[in-house]
Amino acid sequence: MVRLTAGSNVSRARRGPVRGVPDNWAVPVKRVHIAFLGCGFITGVHSGHLRRLGASARASYASRDAAKAEAFRRRHAGRRSYGSYDGALDDPDVDAVVIAVPPHLHLDLAQRALAAGKHVLIEKPACLTLADYEQVCTARDKSGRVVLVGENDHYKPLAVCLRRLLREGAIGEMIFAQFTTLAKRLKTSADWRNDEALAGGDAFFEEGIHWLHLANSLGPAITTARGYRPELPRRAPDTRRKSMLVAFHYDNRAVGTLYYSRETPSLLRGLRLSKLIGRDGIITFESNGGFVLVRGRGLPRLLLPGLRDIRGYQAMYRDFIAAIRGGPAPQMSLEAAMADHRVMEQIYAAAER
Repeated sequence: MVRLTAGSNVSRARRGPVRGVPDNWAVPVKRVHIAFLGCGFITGVHSGHLRRLGASARASYASRDAAKAEAFRRRHAGRRSYGSYDGALDDPDVDAVVIAVPPHLHLDLAQRALAAGKHVLIEKPACLTLADYEQVCTARDKSGRVVLVGENDHYKPLAVCLRRLLREGAIGEMIFAQFTTLAKRLKTSADWRNDEALAGGDAFFEEGIHWLHLANSLGPAITTARGYRPELPRRAPDTRRKSMLVAFHYDNRAVGTLYYSRETPSLLRGLRLSKLIGRDGIITFESNGGFVLVRGRGLPRLLLPGLRDIRGYQAMYRDFIAAIRGGPAPQMSLEAAMADHRVMEQIYAAAER
């Protein structure tokens, strides 16, 4: 028999909060004015989630194409539009910016935004090298502003649930971790992600960082990792390298694997199972966060982490806004992203030999 659990922890995940991130504020405060730098697909995704936070924030849009910025402003009921990134950076009414442009532009815009006194949320991957991260850290510390790396998966209900289960010892000592994310999601030839110089790397570097962070943020930390790439001919129009197998060791002596591909057909465009295997039980979970099955001591438990904020965007923005208003430093800090990047460097050092 499987026991369906809708206890307090799962209920909190449904409502969206992350431990240490407040849902709301007891006294009226000024809405945080956030300007998006870049008006592409991901800005639309962010905007929809930001609007669901209600009176906490208001959005504006900046693009090198003024008509595009204005179209985004109208579509998302924004406050202002700007025909250049400088327009937003020079506006004293803007409190923070979201850098949502191709990764090769992140460093320059982050430094300029911090020099202008803005708080910064940088889409992942935030920087292309550790040296770039160090430069942004220096600029952040000098400005005294908040910098959050837009790793929304850190905040999603699945990640919160898995961290809690491991912390509580649901499966005892962890032995194996197996993460699987397989889907066929090809990009067009015009998509900037198809240019590895703009994206900073291949599909795993640009998008697989989500899954690497999940593997590296559940409690145990990855210490060593190796990447293995299938050597297959590239096919147009999406000529990126789109598959990677990663094997790694944790600091608790467990080992793990991560299977990543964006050229493999799959049920419902990505429905897959992953597992955390311990000496006292097994956690099986739908890789995108649909459900978690815990088999250990006692009856099996089926947990539903939550669909309302399944990708964690709203919790991420709550964390960002709380930090801007003087709360704790954001959970997804530059330092957290740098830990992932160090692992990423190990992966590619092995894969490119």
